[in-house]
Amino acid sequence: MPRKTRLIDLSVTLENNAVSEPMPARIDYMRHEVEGLAWFQERFGVRAQDLVFSNGVGGTWETFTGITHTGTHLDAPWHFGPTSEGRPSKTIDQIPLEWCYCDGVVLDLRHKQAGEYITVADLEEALRQIGYTIKPLDIVLIMTGCDKKMDSPAYFDQPGMSREATLWLIDQGVKIAGIDAYGFDRKFADMAADFQRTGDGRCVWPAHFAGITKEYCHIEKMANLDQIPRPFGFKIAVFPVKIRGASAGWVRPVAIIEEEA
Repeated sequence: MPRKTRLIDLSVTLENNAVSEPMPARIDYMRHEVEGLAWFQERFGVRAQDLVFSNGVGGTWETFTGITHTGTHLDAPWHFGPTSEGRPSKTIDQIPLEWCYCDGVVLDLRHKQAGEYITVADLEEALRQIGYTIKPLDIVLIMTGCDKKMDSPAYFDQPGMSREATLWLIDQGVKIAGIDAYGFDRKFADMAADFQRTGDGRCVWPAHFAGITKEYCHIEKMANLDQIPRPFGFKIAVFPVKIRGASAGWVRPVAIIEEEA
């Protein structure tokens, strides 16, 4: 039977001054007929009427000012700390490509409420529901449904992975996990409130800091996990932009679905 390949975009769009970013990026756009034309006039010494192929306008490009953790991005171990498993942490340009194209698994955690931890028991139950056992190098995608609240302040109201659940995934051989929420941990305000109430520093970034103990990466701010037609039996590609020495790189993750034609 002939087969066809369907690609599903699991990323969000980088936008200027986005509501769904606590540290929003700035994107300055050149206009073909103004800045673009002026650049061509300066660079080539031409007049507008000389640009016969473009009908008198120049090209265009954008200037992006923002952190590497804007939009859909892959966090490298360097983001979590200077060492991982007692060795220097990998930066984003050092992530093995073999980690970035593997079998994908979607775990439905949409029942978890904002501020709650996603626990080992939650992961085990989600796997039991789909009849799947994680194998090494699976890319595990945590579906919370938070992407449906994009572009509103409610987007940041999310559950987050616990330290124990993160370490459990790594123990199964997972090197990359992803989530369709702003962060892999709970939101900053929830972690801060717990620390202020208890004085216990283990409330702060427990899932991120798990990567100091055991090496792994995670993808934050994914989207459209609910559009993947089955919880496993598909490939996923998550190759990050290669930025020397960086703690993260922008990524456009894609689910690759093989279907009967």
